[in-house]
Amino acid sequence: MTAIPENKALAETATTARQARRVALIVAVAFFMQLLDSTIISTSLPQMGESFGVPAVAMSIGITVYMLAMAVFVPLSGWLADRFGARNIFLVAIALFTLASIACGISQNLTQFVAARAVQGLGSALMTPVGRILVLRSASKSELINATALITWPALFAPVIGPVLGGFITTYLSWHWNFFINIPVGAAGLALVARLIPGDRDSETRPLDWPGFLLTSVGLASMLYGLERIAHPEDGAMPTLALLAAGIVVGWLAVRHMARAKNPLLDLTAFKVQTFAISTLSAGTIFRVAINATPFLLPLLFQVGFGLRA
Repeated sequence: MTAIPENKALAETATTARQARRVALIVAVAFFMQLLDSTIISTSLPQMGESFGVPAVAMSIGITVYMLAMAVFVPLSGWLADRFGARNIFLVAIALFTLASIACGISQNLTQFVAARAVQGLGSALMTPVGRILVLRSASKSELINATALITWPALFAPVIGPVLGGFITTYLSWHWNFFINIPVGAAGLALVARLIPGDRDSETRPLDWPGFLLTSVGLASMLYGLERIAHPEDGAMPTLALLAAGIVVGWLAVRHMARAKNPLLDLTAFKVQTFAISTLSAGTIFRVAINATPFLLPLLFQVGFGLRA
């Protein structure tokens, strides 16, 4: 008598596991597009600078604006996913990223390129955390490790092939195709998400923590722009120090506010776990700085410093 319920439970478990793997693979494809785009342009910066009539180093503003947009909107992504549904926000993120890639590829000057990169940063800011939310909501506890492993591989693979692929495309096609390559991937991602990932939306949505959002955005943006200005000492030290100081003070106010707020923008209780806090704020930060700076700095060193081709 118990065989039928047990078989039914096993079938439901297998279906849930397949759905979790399916969602994780779709999210992984979107992550791969995003991470590949972050590194593929590094070998193209000298050619892009020549096309826009600016030094190669000046092209770093495109990366800075991209990171600033991410810093401002990443904290908001969780609330947007709860309010409008993670699947819907993920679709919007992929669409924004793909359209911004087209805009980057057809840019005629640095101003147009920077504006397009800002929109790309917005799409990226929504894509990464909301994609993880989709995976966490679809995977059972037993499938969580496998699902996490599937969405981790783009972070390991894309930075390795990005500069090489970017150099090949720039040499034999043009730097524009480093962005146009995202069009088929983005279109496929939109179709897969719309067809295979079910809709989700919380019945009760917490109110947006506007003070937390504003404090977090201003603090992160000030800190990031201050760090960017360190590379330009000719602009003066005082504005840089002021930005860094403002970032620290406003960041402290944001943490203080969210620790006391009834519905904080970010739940900081996870940082009470020592291993999580260490891996995120100290050792993890140092590792990410090194691993993300290398694909940008080495191509510039080889091309601008040593005079090698892309």
